Order: sequence, then structure tokens, then C-alpha cells
Amino acid sequence: MTRYFILFAVIAGFWLQGLTALAAPVTPVPGPKDKCPVCGMFVHKYPAWTTVISFNDGSRAWFDGTKDLFNYLNNLPRFAPGKTAAMVAAIQVRDYYSLKLIDARTAFYVIGSNVYGPMGHELIPLARQDEAQEFLKDHAGRRIVRYHEITPALLKTLE
Repeated sequence: MTRYFILFAVIAGFWLQGLTALAAPVTPVPGPKDKCPVCGMFVHKYPAWTTVISFNDGSRAWFDGTKDLFNYLNNLPRFAPGKTAAMVAAIQVRDYYSLKLIDARTAFYVIGSNVYGPMGHELIPLARQDEAQEFLKDHAGRRIVRYHEITPALLKTLE
């Protein structure tokens, strides 16, 4: 009887572990050959800065920083011929403190700070406004902007 109970417990454990794995959200990870379509750098070398755009067809575009991601979005016909804004399924940027991918549309971005990304001046994404204000103060940031405020003119100021 004890053998059957142990066997049942082992099978139940594997089954629960499988359910947990299926329920966990999949976090995309760049491969060693993924290059930023804007600057051409291999993105896996900068895991703290990688950002990603996922398309409805399952393809992804990886970037070595938030600035290049927005340059790409503003110039889709140049960088991704055949792709349109309607084909974008998700835009994710990396939260500076947690290093987790977060929704780019809800993030707070600090510009003009003394923190530089792989391509120099960057938009520093943060998940929460209070963290963005703290980062702004600690790293001599110029201001906090939201997704809809990031225009080609603003990106030019980061070059």
C-alpha cells in the first residue's frame, strides 16, 4: 500500500510541476545570432538593455536599447519592409531596476540621465512612476516622458 501511495505522490508531483510550467508566462530571450535591426549589434551581449517587438506572425525584432526600439517603430518601412504597426502584437522594454520585460506603453522613461546604454544616451524605462522619480533624482535625469511623448524629435536629442 505504501508503494502505491509513493508512486501516486511522485506522479502527482510531476503532473503539478507540468501544470505550473504551462501556466507561467513565457519570457522571450534573444538568441546569440539576434542583431539589433537599427545598429547591427548582437543584442545578447547586453541582457540588461534588451528590448523586443513581437509581431502577430510570431516573429520578433530585438534591440540593444530602448532608443533603437523607438527609432525602429518610427521607421518600420525602412527597417521592416512589409510590416505595419497593425502587425505589432507586443512592445516590451526592460525595467531598469528589476530587469524584467514590461509593456512599453505603460512604462515611464527617464531621459537626460548620467546612465548610458550600449549606444550612449538612452531612454531609461521603469515600471512605476515613483521609481522613475527616484531614478531621475539619483541619476541627474532631465525629465520623465511617457510612450506617446517619444517622437523622432525627442530621439534626436539623445544622439
